[in-house]
Parts: sequence; structure tokens; C-alpha cells
Amino acid sequence: MKNIIIFSNNKGWHEQSLCQALKKYNARVTILSLSECRIGFNSGRIGLDIPGFSDTLPDAVFVRAVPGGGFEEVSFRLDILHALTDLGILVYNDARIIEQTVDKGMTSFLLARSDIASPPAWVCESESDALAVVEKETAAGRKLVLKPLFGNCGRGLQLIESATQLPAPEQINGVYYLQSYVAQQNQSGRDWRVLVINGQAVAAMERISEHWITNRARGGKCLPAVLTEQLRNLAEDATRATGAYYAGVDIIADAENQFMVLEVNSVPAWRGLQSVCKDNIAQLLVDDFMQQLNISQQESAVG
Repeated sequence: MKNIIIFSNNKGWHEQSLCQALKKYNARVTILSLSECRIGFNSGRIGLDIPGFSDTLPDAVFVRAVPGGGFEEVSFRLDILHALTDLGILVYNDARIIEQTVDKGMTSFLLARSDIASPPAWVCESESDALAVVEKETAAGRKLVLKPLFGNCGRGLQLIESATQLPAPEQINGVYYLQSYVAQQNQSGRDWRVLVINGQAVAAMERISEHWITNRARGGKCLPAVLTEQLRNLAEDATRATGAYYAGVDIIADAENQFMVLEVNSVPAWRGLQSVCKDNIAQLLVDDFMQQLNISQQESAVG
């Protein structure tokens, strides 16, 4: 019997869906928050103190959520994931992947480095540098979207149409992430979420809204979507650029119907997608998760 940890903040719909899917593998599942774990070099040979595991380790962990908090708190929680990976435990997705995708600046860098179409973005700490970007872009008739460097579910997004709208550094945790606003063929918001697992796009949904923010948490409506070759290729390329085992890729089309990647999410929710998808998404994720576990254990045995 495999001992599996699901790291999450609660035991809600997503966690129960994963537990149900893991029944197929007769796995022993423990749901924990990363904030419950400790590092203690005098408490055992492993150095990690994980509730319910004393002096042993899980076979694998599925990261459903990393609790937010201050810089030190989040860094420590990621340290737990780094330590598990260093000890040879499969972490799905691991800390390195999460760090690269939760940080929008790094995601933009990775997408640009891989020549993947994405709206132009600027990241800086200097208010004067940010003002220079805003003044240049707005003078050319372009709008910008100010996003929290670490954010999700559409929280904290601001549409910037003039330099007077730019907030002070202390209002945005000291870092400006500015992304070019994508004008679309109609006035309402429209984009796509594509789920990629093990390098393959497996499901997609369209999100529409009466305003420019389409997130389901902000009132966006989820609709079934055809997984076209263009959506598939772009989502798979974006996921490959970040190295994620699985990801939710947000894609938008501009007024000329050119598709671009907005974000790559390495701990995506899928309740909205499941509402318009016939396949059991939790089962698709768990099947790949367990396949990756078998691969990693076979490689360890050979090594």
C-alpha cells in the first residue's frame, strides 16, 4: 500500500475528489497543510517532522495548495517540498515548478525565453521605472494590467490607463508587474483555460465575463470548449517551458485572433473545468501521479 500525502489548506471538494480517485490504487491518503510540518535535525535521522509519519516518509505527495503568508512562512513551506524532493520523494508539482509559476515575473521570463507568444510584461521595484513604462505605453494608446507578483483567482488586478492610476510601491508589496492589456474583438472578457497533464493537453474550457476579468472566482462563466490544435500546442509548449507535471494554462486571443499565454498555474483548481468536462479530471491527475511514482521508484531501483 502506497502512503500518499495531499498537501492542501482544507479537505474540500478538490481534496475529496483526489481521495476518491486514489481508491483505485488502494492508497493510504493523508491530507495535511504544509504549515503543520517541521524540520528538526535532532528529532530523527530524516530531519523532517511530518504529522503521522514519525521517522518514515510518504511514497509521494500531491501538492494541491501552498498556504499563503509572509515571505518567511512561504519560503519555509517550500523548503519542506524541496527537502522531500532531495530525499527522493515524488512531489507533484515540486517546489521548483511552483516557484517558477507562482511568480508571474519568472513565468513571463520562461515563456519569452522559449519564444512562446505572451503579452509583453515588465517587472521592477522602482516606481519611476514603472511610471516610465506606463507613460510610454499609454502614450501609444495601449493599456496595462497591474497584477500582484504572487496572486491568483483574479485578485488584485488593476487596469492602468494613465500614470495617475499607478499605486505607490507600499500598496503592491514593493514590486510592479505590468502586463500589456489584450484588446479583444468584443468588449466583454473571454479567454480559455487548458489543462495539461504529462505534456498532453487533456481538457479545455472557455471563460466569459461582462468585464475584462474572466476568473470564475470573479464571476466568470465557464463554457465547454473545443481543444483546437492551436490551443493544444500553445498550452503544451507553455507547460513544457516551466517543467510542470501538470498545469492550468490561461490563453487569450487578441482582436486579430492571435493566441497568447497569460499565465501558467502549477496548482490549478479544476472545479469550473470539471463542470463542463465529461472526463473525471481528478482521476486523470491521479492516474498520471501514480504513473510518475512508479517511474521514479523504478529509476531509484536501477540507480
